Amino acid sequence: MSFTLETPNLPIPYIERMRTMLDQEADAFLHSYNQPRTQGLRFNPLKLTANEPLINILANTFKLEPVPWCPTGYYYDESAARPGKHPFHTAGLYYIQEPSAMSVVELLSPQPGEVILDLAAAPGGKSTQIAGNMQGKGLLIANEIHPARAKIVAENIERMGIANTVVTNCTPEQLALRFPLFFDKIMLDAPCSGEGMFRKDKDAISEWSPDHVTMCATRQMDIMRQALLMLKPGGLLAYSTCTFSLEENEQLIESVLSQYPEMELQRTERIWPHLQRGEGHFAAILRKKNDLNEPDSTVDSRFSLPEKRKNLPKLVSEAWSLYESFANQVAPGFSLNDGEPLLFGEQLYWLPHTTNGLFHSGYLQGLKVLRPGLHLGTIKKNRIEPAHALALALPTGITVHPLSFAADSKEIHAYLHGETLAGDYHHAGWLLVTVEGYALGWGKQSEGQIKNHFPKGLRWLG
Repeated sequence: MSFTLETPNLPIPYIERMRTMLDQEADAFLHSYNQPRTQGLRFNPLKLTANEPLINILANTFKLEPVPWCPTGYYYDESAARPGKHPFHTAGLYYIQEPSAMSVVELLSPQPGEVILDLAAAPGGKSTQIAGNMQGKGLLIANEIHPARAKIVAENIERMGIANTVVTNCTPEQLALRFPLFFDKIMLDAPCSGEGMFRKDKDAISEWSPDHVTMCATRQMDIMRQALLMLKPGGLLAYSTCTFSLEENEQLIESVLSQYPEMELQRTERIWPHLQRGEGHFAAILRKKNDLNEPDSTVDSRFSLPEKRKNLPKLVSEAWSLYESFANQVAPGFSLNDGEPLLFGEQLYWLPHTTNGLFHSGYLQGLKVLRPGLHLGTIKKNRIEPAHALALALPTGITVHPLSFAADSKEIHAYLHGETLAGDYHHAGWLLVTVEGYALGWGKQSEGQIKNHFPKGLRWLG
C-alpha cells in the first residue's frame, strides 16, 4: 500500500515537495508520520546537579533515556508515567520539551555572564534552557510578541526559578530601536510552517500550504533583519525552525549571507524524524564579524544613569527594607546578583543588571514588560507577602523553617489543591513548603494551621 493512502491527512503538495527534496529517503521520512511522536524532558540545572540522587529516581520513575545532543535532555515513556502531572514538575525540576528542540541552544552554547536575547520565546523552552546554562549570571531578555503566549513564557520562567530574566511583550522593531548592537548572543526560534509538528498537532496539517510556507519565509526574514541590528560585533545568532522546507531554512540563511556580508555561517544542523528520535528541527549558527566599522555597545544617552546612583525613591526604599527584613528572617543565606529593586504599584521586583553595567531600569521605559526580573513580593501596609517566584528561586536548604513532604504524600496532594495544612505551635509566620526538599511555594503558620499560599491559578483540580 502506498504511503499516500496510509496517511490521507498529509497534503499531497507537501508529500510531493518532500519526495523531491529527499529522493530515495522520502519513503522512510514519510513513514515516520505513522510512528508515535517522541516525548522528552530536560532537567533544570538551576535546581538539579548531575550527581544528585533524585536524578536516578526520576530516571527510573519516568523510564528516561538520554537525548544525544543535550546533556540535560531525556526521552521519556508516556505509557510509564506522566511527568507533567507530578509535583516535581510543579517544583520546576524539569521542563517538558520535544527532544529535537533541545538541540539549537546547545549549539549556541550560552555562558554565565553573557547578555542574551530570545526574540520569539514562547512557550519558553529555549529561554529556560538558555537560563539554565547561564547559571543565574548575566542577563536574558525573553521576548514574545503575542500577549497570551508571553504570559506563558513568564509563567515558565517563574516555575523554573530563574532570577536573571526579563520577559517582554514587544515587536522586534521596538527592541531593535532600544537595543542596537547590544547582545552577545541571540536566539531566534522563528515562527514557521510547523511541518515538524504534524505528528502531534493536526491543526498544523490543516494550516499548511505552499503559500503559507512562502509567507513564513518572508516573515522570518523580516524578524531576522531586526535581530541582526541587535547583535554585537563578534556575537552569535542561532536561527532555528521546526519545519523542513528549504525556503524557511537553507535558502533563508543564504539570503542573509548574501545581503549581510558582515555575517558568516559557522554551522547548520538538521534533525530528521526518520534518522533520529525527534520530531525534526533545523538550526544554523551565524556570527557577526568583529572587524566592522561599528561602535561597541555603549550606554545610550537616553537611558544613562548618573555615575553615582542617587538614593532609591522613598517608596522603593521602604519596600526594599521590608523585603530585606523578611529575607533575613526566612532565608538568611539567600543573595541576589547585581541589580536594582523596582516597585510597580504594590509589586516589588529585582531587576538584573549586566556585568558591564550597560543595562538598568531606564532601558525598560516605554516597553511592555511582563516580568522585570525576579518577583520578590507584594507590599501591604508595613509588611511584605513573599512572591511565589521568590519561593521557587530559593536554593535547596536555605530557608529557616522548611516544611518538607514526600512526593506521594497526602500533604503535598492537599497543598497543590489549595488546602490548609496542619501545623504546630512552635513558631508562627512564613515557611516554605517543599517536596523532597525542593520548593513548591509558601505557607503561613498560625495557631496550629498552615494557610495555603500556593497561587490559585496554579492549583491542581480534581
